[in-house]
Amino acid sequence: MLLIFVIPAGLTWTLGDMTGSRRHGWAVWAAMAVLFAVGVSVTYWAEGRGNPLLAGLDQQASAVQSGGNMEGKEVRFGIANSALFATVTTDASCGAVNAMHDSFTPLGGLVPLTNILLGEVIFGGVGAGLYGILIFIILTVFIAGLMVGRTPEYLGKKIEAFDVKMAMLAVLIFPLTILTLSGIAVISPSFGTSRLLNQGPHGLTEILYAYTSGTGNNGSAFAGLSANTPWFNTTLGIAMLLGRFMAIIPMLALAGNLARKKIAPPSLGTFPVTTPLFVALLVGVIVIVGALTFFPAVSLGPIVEELLLREGKVF
Repeated sequence: MLLIFVIPAGLTWTLGDMTGSRRHGWAVWAAMAVLFAVGVSVTYWAEGRGNPLLAGLDQQASAVQSGGNMEGKEVRFGIANSALFATVTTDASCGAVNAMHDSFTPLGGLVPLTNILLGEVIFGGVGAGLYGILIFIILTVFIAGLMVGRTPEYLGKKIEAFDVKMAMLAVLIFPLTILTLSGIAVISPSFGTSRLLNQGPHGLTEILYAYTSGTGNNGSAFAGLSANTPWFNTTLGIAMLLGRFMAIIPMLALAGNLARKKIAPPSLGTFPVTTPLFVALLVGVIVIVGALTFFPAVSLGPIVEELLLREGKVF
């Protein structure tokens, strides 16, 4: 798990070193670390509390049992290492698992799903690296510039309309791919839902996770979906192609446009990208953009399933 994070975490130091602002590199690392810590905590809490449908049974950790929701997990790893690995592997586009994500509780499974939906910007990884969160940094300094009424700047380069358009285009690649293909699948019983082993909100989550993992080139899965069909093989391949390569095009255009600009000296109106305020604003932008984009979908999947589980209902 440590080695999965070594290179993407180290790239934040590289960012600071190449831009001449190591404090900025540490600020980006801090934003990633905050999101990572929240993800691990929520997953561990959700899995450690056990299954509400097994009320009356002792699900507390003790000397004779591990406690919590152990379905789909290895006893040698337990709740803590399973929750940690699930978060790490979806923060960075690794895809390896040591527990079945499909057997997590609804909120426990929501975290790895959300990590990929956000674009695997929490440290990043294979095929993505650091550029995912750089898109959100551009949006963050743009929003900060609007707040103070000045032209936004990033490391001395003015952020203008073209830059914001390219950043938003890169951000929209994920939801357009995931939600379009998932929407077609869930209304198509002949080929989209015919291989589902679970119905209701959990079945929706399985389809959503499949296209999310494919678009993010992650590789992990909610295995309740038997995806070895012509439809899923074809569309998941398309999702991989769009999710990885289509996002690179606007990012390269953004990088080329910024490279042509001259560096302007900082002024009193320049928003500093090395402070705790920047870290908080960056985290907020990532969460808000993700929520505005995907909340309707996840509310019909894991969130509805969690509410039904608390009421003692299950599909």
